[in-house]
Amino acid sequence: MQLALLVPGGHGQLGRELAALGTDEVSVHAPGSADLDLTSAGSVIDAVATLAETARAQGRRPVVVNAGAYTAVDRAEAERARAFAVNADGPRVLAAACSSRGIPLVHVSTDYVFPGDADRPYEVGDATGPKSAYGITKLAGEQAVLGSGARSWIVRTGWAYGAYGANIAKTFARLESERDTVSVVDDQVGSPTWTGDLARGLVELAAKIASGAPPVGRVLHCTGAGAVSWYGFARAVFEELGADPERVRPCGSRDYPTQAERPAYSALSGAAWVAEGLTPMRLWRDALAAAFLLHPKDFRP
Repeated sequence: MQLALLVPGGHGQLGRELAALGTDEVSVHAPGSADLDLTSAGSVIDAVATLAETARAQGRRPVVVNAGAYTAVDRAEAERARAFAVNADGPRVLAAACSSRGIPLVHVSTDYVFPGDADRPYEVGDATGPKSAYGITKLAGEQAVLGSGARSWIVRTGWAYGAYGANIAKTFARLESERDTVSVVDDQVGSPTWTGDLARGLVELAAKIASGAPPVGRVLHCTGAGAVSWYGFARAVFEELGADPERVRPCGSRDYPTQAERPAYSALSGAAWVAEGLTPMRLWRDALAAAFLLHPKDFRP
């Protein structure tokens, strides 16, 4: 079976990982926002129509994997209208366009839709309750997609990092080269996710959907397995760089106030993902080691 994937947000860190997975069996069109603006209904409708026509001409099964998002968590507090346009209104139009063409949609969402008061990894059916504008707009996007009538699935992830673009792993690597010690919050816990693993999981999901054996559950979680604080993650980055992890010092969130409130605990359970027959995600620590091994230059300043 051959796939044709359309990836809005194709120039972001996840979109570029998805584009890199293109093969003879899986064609990937991953336009950036300049070519596919999620806030432009005309642009979205035209892109989905082109996907349908191209896939039909090539004898491929079309699937849309939406990696486009407004991800500036703090700036979203002041730019809520823009965040809603990209994270909620855009997916609503995208889902409607997919529904009209009979094309499945996989929409990537976030752990920040949860309130952060759990004491164990969040399951897909747990109550949401975002604390930030970013989380609120992403939850609105989930609801718009699921209520659209499209054949759609939500994949929540969190703490994404990778070889492309700016991300927290690269920030920790840069700070290691610039400072003798680095203070990192130890009271926010989540599941770091290498975008390389996430992209492969999304392609596997798209293939499963296109094969006619889609997941029964419409909401799934796909993150690195396990949980760690930002402090623990920073120490692991230092270890991968061959630096002394004792140079990373723990601190509290109140020592570094931000515009947006982050969930104190947002680790996600992969139980539903595995139950649907999808490949389990590896432990976050093993994924970090693999990412640094495969992309040594990309994670060093």
